[in-house]
Amino acid sequence: MAAAAGVSTATVSRAFNAPEKVAPEIREKILKIAADLGWMPHPAGAALASRRTWLVGVLIPTLDNDVFASQVGALQTRLAEAGITVLIGCSNYDGRQAEAQVRAMLARGVEALAIVGESQRDGVFDMIRARGVPYIVMYSYRAEATHPFAGFDNRAAFRRVARHLLDLGHRDFGLIHQPAFDNDRVLARLEGLRGTLAEEGIALRPHHVHEGPPTIVFGRQSLKAIMEAPGPRPTAIVCGNDTLAIGALIEARALGIKVPDELSITGFDDVAMAEQIDPPLTTMRVENAEIGRRAADYLLACLEQGHPIDPPPVESQLMIRGSTAKPPSRPDQHSISG
Repeated sequence: MAAAAGVSTATVSRAFNAPEKVAPEIREKILKIAADLGWMPHPAGAALASRRTWLVGVLIPTLDNDVFASQVGALQTRLAEAGITVLIGCSNYDGRQAEAQVRAMLARGVEALAIVGESQRDGVFDMIRARGVPYIVMYSYRAEATHPFAGFDNRAAFRRVARHLLDLGHRDFGLIHQPAFDNDRVLARLEGLRGTLAEEGIALRPHHVHEGPPTIVFGRQSLKAIMEAPGPRPTAIVCGNDTLAIGALIEARALGIKVPDELSITGFDDVAMAEQIDPPLTTMRVENAEIGRRAADYLLACLEQGHPIDPPPVESQLMIRGSTAKPPSRPDQHSISG
């Protein structure tokens, strides 16, 4: 191809790997000849020549969630502008799979990593640091932690949810949440909720707490079990995400329970359906695309500058809608103190 274009092989290489160093008319001539010949530059060869792989790895818990899709989409868009390709690994909430995915991506020569959550198996972050690979933790934030974060304070977010319901006058609560094992985001949210209730002398009754898959079906099943349990009914149900909350709303209607007149329900994440369902869902909005952008910007700065300042936490916002209101006047009910 160099002979056909009447240039050296070095000029051809620069036309693809450093186009700003080649005169526009020569670059266009080379690109046209390459297209006519159906030729493409070999990525491994380009990586060897530049001593870079132009790969960044992203580890997420699941592909079946709009939250992580939004984060990865924004991150990938930002990195693509810098000519970087994203490798996506999915752990399916399994620590062993997560570790295997990280090892595989490091073996592929990723230049940086973005990982959802800091609850990883022992040694995973040490392994990354030992390779000298910059990384960032997404969807979490702890001021006292040693990791760089692109995320928000899950504990504080659930404290705001709990405080909203307490300020309305609720004293009897139910909780439906996704599995907490190896999930620092869920654990932090539960700590925020329980801690805020404890400040008011309120505890959750065990039979009013249901943990399981983050699905509409489990939300429905849990709401039914809570409302049919013996003893006083909760007047507020806190859900770990919007999918569970939407399931609870559907089941409340099936049981003839009026929301919010008889029961308040909250979600988390503010997915598109949250505002469209009847009644619209009170939930916590998280700017997931912004999380992806901040993660990408931090990793790019690491690759270009070496040691950038950690990103500030992303702000979450409580969206108060029609699924929450003051509790009904029910003198037969009382909270559990202690």
